[in-house]
Amino acid sequence: MPLPNPPFQSDAVERTFAAFPTRVRPGLLEIRQLIFEVAEAENVGPIEETLKWGQPAYLTSESKSGTPLRLGPSKVGGYALFVHCQTTLISDARAVFADAFTYEGNRAVLFDAQTQIAKTPLPLLIAQALTYHRRNKKGPR
Repeated sequence: MPLPNPPFQSDAVERTFAAFPTRVRPGLLEIRQLIFEVAEAENVGPIEETLKWGQPAYLTSESKSGTPLRLGPSKVGGYALFVHCQTTLISDARAVFADAFTYEGNRAVLFDAQTQIAKTPLPLLIAQALTYHRRNKKGPR
């Protein structure tokens, strides 16, 4: 059984989640939980939770093993997991997961309020992001 969501690391992040529309907040909190679970399983070290561009962002600041992930409502409705657009994460996801996700360019996977996160390969995509630099032997971007 998954652990409950960890406490927010800042009041600003907590206020941001509280301000999200109620129809998308549960999905965003579920992805947040998943990020922390995958980080522990992938042994990437502590996750730093902060705000970037007004959105909750998750960084592997200590190990620098991954590229940042961000969460927020999408412009087309629903909500999204955003990645750095100069990574290959979305193109890799398209190649491996095909239509398991709805994509927004090379920067996000989109979800609607009815999406059952547990039935998607999202943990694999999150693991790819949290280990991106480790796997690609590149320095942080």
